[in-house]
Amino acid sequence: MPKLTKIAAGALIVLALLLGIFAVTLSRKPAAVPAASVAQASFPVVVATRLLPAGQPITADGLRVQSLPINPNGAFTDPAQLVGRIPNADVGAQTPILEAQLSSGIAERIAPGERAIAVRVDESNAVGNRLRPGNFVDVFFTLKRDGNMGGNAEIDRSQARLLISKLRVLAFGNATAGNDNSGDPNGMVRTAVLAVPVADVDRLTLAETSGRLVFALRNPNDAEVVDAGAFAALPAVLKTSGQAGGEPLKDSTRAAAGVSLDALSGTAGNTTGRTLAAPRIAAPMTRVAGNTSGAIEVIRGGRAETVAR
Repeated sequence: MPKLTKIAAGALIVLALLLGIFAVTLSRKPAAVPAASVAQASFPVVVATRLLPAGQPITADGLRVQSLPINPNGAFTDPAQLVGRIPNADVGAQTPILEAQLSSGIAERIAPGERAIAVRVDESNAVGNRLRPGNFVDVFFTLKRDGNMGGNAEIDRSQARLLISKLRVLAFGNATAGNDNSGDPNGMVRTAVLAVPVADVDRLTLAETSGRLVFALRNPNDAEVVDAGAFAALPAVLKTSGQAGGEPLKDSTRAAAGVSLDALSGTAGNTTGRTLAAPRIAAPMTRVAGNTSGAIEVIRGGRAETVAR
């Protein structure tokens, strides 16, 4: 037995030596490298061919595609994606153009002659909170006559009218184009942002302040809009000198001239509406400030004054 044990022990020692030699050999052998990783990786990235000034639209001649060993976060692969975009800061020549360097957001989706206006909304006036960015709406408004003011009310009668047709929804709650998050976790949407022609901003803001707006969702393929030529121009708050040759005023100038609630409600120039400082002939008075002759009562706003005839 002892002899067999010695033989077995010797065999194990020899086997251990062989395994050790094999392990050393494997450790010294270089690892196999895949042929694909030997070549330098490259990525097509759009870079600036010259200095791109901040605040100026990018043109096609200022862009080219270049292979780079890195692929920066927010880089572009197609120059067409950048034409017309506006850098927030100068972009140097031979520099990759990144999304973070460009102006973005709602301002990029406003057409020339439009302004982005935020208006208050709730479920009852915004199609049950089913509006989404990119929808088109007709904006109706209501004005309610204040009966407590008697004959001196701001408007002659309560009314509801179409204010502006086919306005584009830029944002609704927290939702914007490309981010369809319709509101906060409780579904409470407070504002909608609309693209409004600058000449109509006065009417929209005045109607929202003095009355209530209602948004009516419409099919984007429906081209029918209000015929502005069917109505007389609303009288402005500020007088304008006009333009040479009788050309119509620019939209920004018309917006600066403003619009009053009387004009928006149709009361201005309407003989059935409220008339300021309208004289009223009173019945002959037996005595007015010591005068036994008749008198005239003049109503100015909510105050009555009696003057001698």
